[in-house]
Amino acid sequence: MAKATQITVSAASKPGVLAKVCEALGKAGVNIVAVCAAESAGRGKIRLVVSDPGKAKQALAAAKIRSAEEPAVVLSMEDRPGALAEVASRLAAAKINIKCAYASTAGGGRAQVVLAVPNPDKAERALS
Repeated sequence: MAKATQITVSAASKPGVLAKVCEALGKAGVNIVAVCAAESAGRGKIRLVVSDPGKAKQALAAAKIRSAEEPAVVLSMEDRPGALAEVASRLAAAKINIKCAYASTAGGGRAQVVLAVPNPDKAERALS
């Protein structure tokens, strides 16, 4: 498990917004490790875990894209039924709210899961 700073961008949900964000990061040499883009009521929220959060914030500001930060944890875990339920249950038992979760698998029996939580240190203790 790794603690991470997640970059968030709130913007209108329209064509090209995600492209503009990704282009700004790419030109700055910032790698996107994980991304979640969701839409609700015409507004979009993009959450990104990146290789260099400070450099990402600078690149987005230079591109006139407002962004914020929020704490998260990134878990590499077994890709099997019930694995995420176990993690979520342990965090719930420790009274830790999961604000946002997204995941991916690339085969090989492992999954990468990003959990936005208010206190990554407490989450780390609950999951160790």
